[in-house]
Order: sequence, then C-alpha cells, then structure tokens
Amino acid sequence: MARLSRLAVAGHSHLVLQRAHSARLAFNDAIDRQQMLQALQLAASKHGVKVQGYALLPHEAWLMLEPDDPVALTRMMQALGRRYVAAYNRRHGGHGTLWDGRYRCAVLEPGATRLQAMVFLDSAGDDGLRSSALHRSAQSAQPWLHQPPEFWALGNTPFEREAGYRDLLAQGVPDAMAKNLRQAASGSWAAGSAEFAARLAVLTGRPALARKRGRPRLHKTGANPD
Repeated sequence: MARLSRLAVAGHSHLVLQRAHSARLAFNDAIDRQQMLQALQLAASKHGVKVQGYALLPHEAWLMLEPDDPVALTRMMQALGRRYVAAYNRRHGGHGTLWDGRYRCAVLEPGATRLQAMVFLDSAGDDGLRSSALHRSAQSAQPWLHQPPEFWALGNTPFEREAGYRDLLAQGVPDAMAKNLRQAASGSWAAGSAEFAARLAVLTGRPALARKRGRPRLHKTGANPD
C-alpha cells in the first residue's frame, strides 16, 4: 500500500514531531538547543512559517508550526534539518543524518485542541528552558514566536493572560489527550473532533483519521440466529 502524504493545510497549526536515531541524542545541552532555535528562526522566516511553540527534548523535537501554504512546512523542515544537523555534527564530530526518518505532524483543530497542544509542548521541559513556556511571559518573550488566538483569549491584559496560562500549565494535559496528540502526530492525522477531521479529508483528498483496527462487522438481514 502506498504511503499516505502528510496532512498539510495552509493557515492551520501543525504539531510536528522529529525523532533522533535511537543511539543518538538530539540535544545534548543548552548549546545544542540554542543552535536549534537559531536554525528554526531562520528557516521559518525564509519559508513563511509561523512558529507557535516548541519542546526540545533529549531524543526528540516537538514544534507547533503554521505554514502560509501547504508546501512551506516541508521546505522549512528540510532547511531546518540541513542547518541544525550540520551544526550538530561539526560540534560533536558526527556524520550523516541525526534523525530517524521523515518528520511527522498532526493538523490541530483551533480552540480547545490547539490550546491543549500548547500546554502539551510547554509542560514537556521540566525546567521551562527546553520549551516555549517562558515565551508566554513578558519577561522572556521572543518576538519571532507567535501566540495562537487561544492564548490571547485567556485575558484582556498581559498579566491576565500570563496568569491564566500558568494555571493551565499547573493543571497539565490529561493523559488521554497527551496520548491522542502523540498518536495524531506520529500517524499524520487530524487532532480534534470527528467533524474537523471530516472537513480536512474533503479539503486534502486523503483520510484524516486512522481506520479502526479489525474487520467491519457483517450485518445479517432476515436470517435466523441459529
């Protein structure tokens, strides 16, 4: 069976996952993470992609990205990979690719799902330095990062928005939601309601939800149970 193309929709937030090979660390320390953020800023600006969040973990990178057109996301991720992997290999004396294959991504439904995805990313770094959590506060705002509409809806003033978001971080993301976000990103599916997935399927011409496992049940008509 042919491999499905990735879901990529202009003007929608995408939860992107890129994993390192099992034997390698994607980010060894703060210098690696800073090099990744510099490469991310340059690649996103060049290819018309808004960066809305990130989590740079030892073995994987999670990003929230909104492309201006469907092909911009792929071009940006290719540019990001080339720049960061080259810097990583120079610094650590490595060679070849760092990543375990293609990046994976989910298209996020605006509203509650996108807000939960923000919290999912920002709570991933236990000290706040591995994620965009500090960007949600005025003290550490980074101009090249974009706030999704759901953040602005948390309050009428910066203080209200920051306080509201801190409360969300303290609550965290329910395990079921975190699992759904991971599965959607890993499989390149929609993350959100069934209605949202149906609209994406029509828009992109490909399934937006994974098929349920198992054979469909046969419904007998007019047959005796024995």
